[in-house]
Amino acid sequence: MNKTIQDIISRRSVKKYLSHPVEKSLVAQIVEAGTYAPSGMNKQSAKIIAVMNKELRDRLSRLNLDIVIGHGLTTSSGHSDPFYGAPVVLVVLAKKDIGTRVYDGSLVMENMMIAANSLGLGSCWIHRAKESFETEEGKQILRELGIDPEEYEGIGNCIVGYADPEGLKPQKPRKEDYVVWA
Repeated sequence: MNKTIQDIISRRSVKKYLSHPVEKSLVAQIVEAGTYAPSGMNKQSAKIIAVMNKELRDRLSRLNLDIVIGHGLTTSSGHSDPFYGAPVVLVVLAKKDIGTRVYDGSLVMENMMIAANSLGLGSCWIHRAKESFETEEGKQILRELGIDPEEYEGIGNCIVGYADPEGLKPQKPRKEDYVVWA
């Protein structure tokens, strides 16, 4: 089987990570793969914030958790860290005035998750980026990073790290009616 297809098929949403830091060179390869995602009319509306700084990572995690709690929800595992201990968070934003921004940002997320898997790293899409950066604290974080919060909208958080083998679950079989041939 082709390696690219194998990387797509073997990718998992990882929700348990080892405490090992991820080398910046690997993160650079992942975000570069994200920048090559297709975008509507090649407008490249997305922007990636590569968060490797623990203080900012923890701040984003707390902000995300506050939204979970505020909506009366819990994380899927009841975990107090919505980023499941992953040391890297790749935040994807997109320009609000681009009609394809959600699609563009989603393609960036998928490229990065496949790239992480191909490099032997785990990843998972964590929602609530939009809500996080609509809060005053989220807007302040964007300003601190030199990003206009009125110009960009959160699309997703791609968490990345070395997967804890105990947290890897077998892939579920694909549903029988997934594809309709015509």
